[in-house]
Amino acid sequence: MNPEIEKNKGLETLQIWPRSLDFSVVVCKQVLPLLPKEEKWALVDQLRRAVQSVPANIAEGYGRFYYQDAIRYCYIARGSLEETFSHLTLAHRLGYLDAGRYDQISGEIREL
Repeated sequence: MNPEIEKNKGLETLQIWPRSLDFSVVVCKQVLPLLPKEEKWALVDQLRRAVQSVPANIAEGYGRFYYQDAIRYCYIARGSLEETFSHLTLAHRLGYLDAGRYDQISGEIREL
């Protein structure tokens, strides 16, 4: 394929960005509503911000001019993914997230 055409496609050319975006949607739509109202300003907010940071940092790194900047933002995205895992593990241990859903989401985190 012509490199100029490939270059103009943007984020969609990356395998990780759409997958991380889909993962964020799953967590926001299928996990956050399961958390109790008293967690709205604590765990819910932290989890939402962490999971949404993953594709956002991948996108920001992709848009950087310098390769080292792109790598730095990938590391930040990875850190946000680990933070997401930590929040999900806490939700599971507190009984907000059943074992099946937790195992499914943890598997997706490992793949990402």
